[in-house]
Formats: sequence, C-alpha cells, structure tokens
Amino acid sequence: MKSTRFSFFFNFTFTLMLLVAAAGLMFSQSGGQPSQNKQPEAKGFGKQKPPERPGSMEKIVIHGKSLEGNLEGDTPDRDVFVYLPPSYAKNRNQRYPVVYFLHGYLAYAETYVNAMWASDGADKDVAAGTSKEMIIVFPDSHTIYNGSMYSNSPTTGNWETFITEDLINYIDSHYRTIASRESRGLAGHSMGGYGTLRIGMKYPEVYAAIYPMSSCCLMNNQFAARGGAPAAKQGDAKAFPPPDAAKNKGGRGGGGGGTTFALAAAWSPNPKNPPQFFDLPTKDGQVVPEIAAKWIANSPLAMVDQYSSNLKKYHAFMMDVGLQDGLAASNKELDESLTRLGVPHTYETYEGDHTNHVKDRWELKVLPFFSNNLSFTGPKKK
Repeated sequence: MKSTRFSFFFNFTFTLMLLVAAAGLMFSQSGGQPSQNKQPEAKGFGKQKPPERPGSMEKIVIHGKSLEGNLEGDTPDRDVFVYLPPSYAKNRNQRYPVVYFLHGYLAYAETYVNAMWASDGADKDVAAGTSKEMIIVFPDSHTIYNGSMYSNSPTTGNWETFITEDLINYIDSHYRTIASRESRGLAGHSMGGYGTLRIGMKYPEVYAAIYPMSSCCLMNNQFAARGGAPAAKQGDAKAFPPPDAAKNKGGRGGGGGGTTFALAAAWSPNPKNPPQFFDLPTKDGQVVPEIAAKWIANSPLAMVDQYSSNLKKYHAFMMDVGLQDGLAASNKELDESLTRLGVPHTYETYEGDHTNHVKDRWELKVLPFFSNNLSFTGPKKK
C-alpha cells in the first residue's frame, strides 16, 4: 500500500503540472481569455511583436481511415494546420522537406500554432538565414479524454498509423513535398515528445530526424513513481460517467477521469469492457499487475533497449528539457539509456520549466535542427 500511495501523490502532482502547463499554453496574459483572432501572448512564450508573415498557415481537415470505428466515438476527421514557406506560392516547381509537429496533452494543434507563433518563428528563421524553407504540419490529436498518446488502440483509434500513413500520404499527395524519408522530420512537446519517441522508435523508415521536447510519460510504472504518468485513483471508473461523443463533437471537450482515462484508453484498451472500453491499472486501491505491465510496456524507458537499433538509423536525433521541468529526471534517465546503448543523439537542458521556453526553443533550436539535417533535394533516381 505504501508504494501505491506514494505513486498516487507523485502522479497527482504530475497531473497538476500538465494542467498548469496547458493553461499556460491556452490562455493569454491579458485577462486570461482565450485568443480568437490574434496570436496570443501566452504565458512563458514571449511578448515581442510578431513580424509581418510572408509564409502562410492553412487549416484543413484530413479523414483518418485508421481512426474509423474507434470505440470512444472520436471523429476520424481531424483538423490539421499546414505552414507553407514564403516561396511556396511563387515557385511552383519547387518541392520542400516536411516537419511534423505533435502537440501536448490537454491542448490542441491550434494551441501550439498560436502559442509558439509557429509561422512567425519559421518566417524569422528564413529571413535571418538560420533555417531553410520547409513545410510544417500540425495534426490535432485531441480526444474525448484530451489526448491520444499517439498510440494504436481499438478504443482511441490507430493514431500511430494515422500519423505515419494517413497524414503523410495526404500531405505528400496534396502539397509539393519531397516525399522521401530523408526529407521528413518528426518533433513534439510533452505528450507530443512522447509520441515522437514512440513513433520514432517504431518507424525509422519514415523519418530521417526526430526532436522530442520535454517528453512526458517515459516510465509509466504503477508500482513506483518515476516521473511517468499519473496513477489511477480508486473508484475512477465509477466516479466519472463516459462522455457523450456526439455532444463532445467527437472529442472537442474534456471527459471525466482526465489523464488516467486517456492513458488507459491508449495502453490498456478492452473492447469487451463497456462503457469506457478500457481497463484501469488499479482496482480497490491495489495495482492490477497484468494491466500495469501494459502501461510499463508503453514506456520509452522500457522500450528503448528493444528499439535501440532502430534509433541508430536516424540521421539526427535531438532531445531537450528544462532544468526546472518536473520531467527533467526521467528525460535525463532516457539520455543515459541512449548513451549506454550507443545511440547517437544530442541532449540539451536549459533554465526553464515545462512551457516557458517552448517558443524560443522552436525558433532557435527545433527549426534550425531540421534545416541542418533534412535533405532539400529529391532522392537520386536509380
């Protein structure tokens, strides 16, 4: 009971941190009201006036065949934001590398696009010569329980497949991309950092470079807290009725149960356990070993040994975390594991918490990283 109680209190703190981080992303400093028609001055994301934007940001909807029939009832039609660089409309014969960015838990793709001033950062880098022109894609993975964890599950839908197949196939067929691994990168923050690692470990043939930022959920151990996901609380399944997917517009709202339900839907789905269609890793205050094992198996710190050979295939691999981030210890542990396994990578820390330098890192680190490590020419014909 002692370890379970400790895990609960530790992970309750982790959940609060995610809530505070999301609030910092989603609300402006001017009265705490959501921004509607302008780039918000989100807490911790800088206050400088954005430059004139020569690039463009399009909002489209992509149907995810891989998400059809998910038991949560989330819509398979997903909002996607696509940044097109300044020369895209003028140089009709030019093709571009693509960077895919995965957003964090409790947020939407639009949250990050606005809070990071994503377009402006890309435009500024191009104008300053610190980054070349790239297409940047922001898919929305917000679900009934506020996040997909970018995992394949009959309950949430096959998000790994959506990101690596449906999304890429659509972008490559509708935009002038360089449709090759060498010209494709994957990045993300928090839950998106987790998704970048998870997908990056499994699909090295799809991307040439990856950049997970402040990754969450690196060890999801219900037996002992190690900077991972929050523990399930006794009575969770009874305390919160399942959300109405139709009323929630297929995921555009907050379901009861929070993070625990999101993780259970992704990692311990059970189609024969309605109405939530998942199993929780604790019952009556005790850990259920066979379910807890599934959560551990979905932890990058547990996966890294198995997938180290895949990670060695990347042309470039960089990760970072703020020193005051509650996830700093688990990210450091992952860095140490990668070093032990001989996986080439760059690991950076900086003075900051979970959100207060994401905008700066996007502009000064993430975009130049992909500019330097993706191919800007098409594959050679054999």
